[in-house]
Amino acid sequence: MNIKEKLKNLDCEIITDVSLKKYNTYNVDGTALAIAFPKNIAELKTVIEFAKDNKIRTKIIGNGSNLVFSTKYYDMILINLKYFNDLKINDDTITVASGFNLMKLAYKVSRLGLSGMEFATGIPATVGGAVFMNAGAYNSDISHILVSAKILMPNLKIVELSNEDLKFSYRFSILQQQTDLICLEAKFKLEHGNVNDILKLIENRKERRLASQPLEYPSAGSVFRNPTSEIFAGKLIEDLNLKGHKIGGAVISQKHANFVINYDNATGDDIKKLIMETKAKVYEKYGINLKIEQEFVE
Repeated sequence: MNIKEKLKNLDCEIITDVSLKKYNTYNVDGTALAIAFPKNIAELKTVIEFAKDNKIRTKIIGNGSNLVFSTKYYDMILINLKYFNDLKINDDTITVASGFNLMKLAYKVSRLGLSGMEFATGIPATVGGAVFMNAGAYNSDISHILVSAKILMPNLKIVELSNEDLKFSYRFSILQQQTDLICLEAKFKLEHGNVNDILKLIENRKERRLASQPLEYPSAGSVFRNPTSEIFAGKLIEDLNLKGHKIGGAVISQKHANFVINYDNATGDDIKKLIMETKAKVYEKYGINLKIEQEFVE
């Protein structure tokens, strides 16, 4: 029995030779050995143990909103936790599984008059992905509201890590260094606020995003981190007259220079080349080494 046949016999929903097009927000194609959709922790452990026994790489993916896949074949098992979607709201404390959609969560709690997640209503991530990235916007991020997270360790034991344990910093958590740690659940502490004020703020920010970001095209949001609070990556790129610059089907957005969009059937390789070329030109001109927010999946 070959690996694909063995995979299909696992107690888990699995697709083999899977196209990656609908599992990343750039909508670029690629193929992987398999993608698994465990419905619970037992199934998740089964997939991980199988991968270890057969020396196959695994990777947790959420909405794929910061991933750039290549056109190569990935001999790995991707794991999508979309079925991990439990949510408990106890007064101002939220306990939510890692596969829950972050934007959906932010809107839900905001409509209940809970303040603190307004920043997340425009971030197309899962809760787990947001914890992993310390996702943020508008001078706030996950670290401002997270109390603790349940983590599956490499030995398949579950531990609860505090905010401090996760070593948050700007767009960073310890999960990025120790990629064999898997976020299963997060606990957030919010504050009671005025529903109308919260929703008005969200709507104003939504209008600003629609006006300033190329949301009509597939992308993965901002490509580069801003070097400082006063130096903006998009402005550096725009000043180099790179808006509209393209490689293959990948283009630097005319609307916002810190967005690369899939304008015309771009490949992940087109996108990577354009990002790396832009990074090099900024460094050549300004001596600033821009940090890439997106992950090139190798």
